[in-house]
Amino acid sequence: MARKSSIELYNEALRELKSGDRKPVYFLCGPESFFIDQLQKTVEQQVPEDQKDFNFDLIYGNEATVNQVLNIARSYPMMADQRVVIVRDFYALGNGSSANDNGEEAPGSLDQFVGYLEQPNPSCLLLLVSEKTPDGRKKLGKRLKKGDHVGYYEFEEVKDHELPDWIIKWIKTRHDRKINPMAAEVLSQFVGSNLLFLTTEIDKLVTYSEDQEELSAEDVKKVIGHYREYSVFELKDAVMERDLEEALFIAEQMRQVIESDRGEFFKLIGFFYSVFSNIWQILRLRKDGKGKKTIREEMSINPYYFNNLWKDAAHFNLDDMPRIFEALLDADISAKGYSSLDMSGILLFLIERLVGSER
Repeated sequence: MARKSSIELYNEALRELKSGDRKPVYFLCGPESFFIDQLQKTVEQQVPEDQKDFNFDLIYGNEATVNQVLNIARSYPMMADQRVVIVRDFYALGNGSSANDNGEEAPGSLDQFVGYLEQPNPSCLLLLVSEKTPDGRKKLGKRLKKGDHVGYYEFEEVKDHELPDWIIKWIKTRHDRKINPMAAEVLSQFVGSNLLFLTTEIDKLVTYSEDQEELSAEDVKKVIGHYREYSVFELKDAVMERDLEEALFIAEQMRQVIESDRGEFFKLIGFFYSVFSNIWQILRLRKDGKGKKTIREEMSINPYYFNNLWKDAAHFNLDDMPRIFEALLDADISAKGYSSLDMSGILLFLIERLVGSER
């Protein structure tokens, strides 16, 4: 059975936490903190404001001991049906100590949680959070991952090539709206893989286009970024066509924004790095004799975006790639102050190097 995606796990956890049939303990872990933070907010919102002084505790692992957390979790709510205890950075509790060499439980060790996980306080919702995943070979890890009273959710990072599909699902799940594949691709390429930034831009996009049944690429271009007549996407098209005159013209129109907001330039570099990384993968796999269908399956990219990449890759070859990645690295370093060129000069020089000479 295919592993569930992070957004599928998030939706499952969200439904469970909002239901009357949730478990008394949840362990949220993994490198993608966005989903964890969203679920934590959901849990916090379930405690009325007038009850938080008595029935809500947010604890950071490096500021508490195992015994302190267990004592709080075992206590009963005051004038309420439930208390909520959230522990961030779980493995930092008591410096993360565990059983000693003889397998005996050390005072204040994390292994003391095993007993609680087997018989948790039914009137306490205990949410444990950690970027680190449990060791399933150890008793505590087994209880966290497969305990009868524990909801275990591990969130992996959303990869760049998964972002368009993630955007489509998130907009449908959170806003009950549609966005076409091209628009999702444009949004992912411009904003990048920071899901918090992405959801902020999505909120703006949905608000701006509230009367439209399906969000389009034009909607995205109007709402995000500062480029209106010419955007990074028109610049990309000119670079892909190896049309230096057009690419420099568009870059010149974008110059004022780049000079006033250095962050926009770093977004542009990240955008082109993502595009050319995918093109390099296509060229490399094609050189190995693999066909278009096989390459798309190996790269796990949605068909719409892949077809555009396939077309763009036709304008480059593998010999171009070292020069292109070197140009992007040099531009990044220069923009950080290691160059006598101003931002406009760095931008135009980068475009010249990306386009290069047609083969």
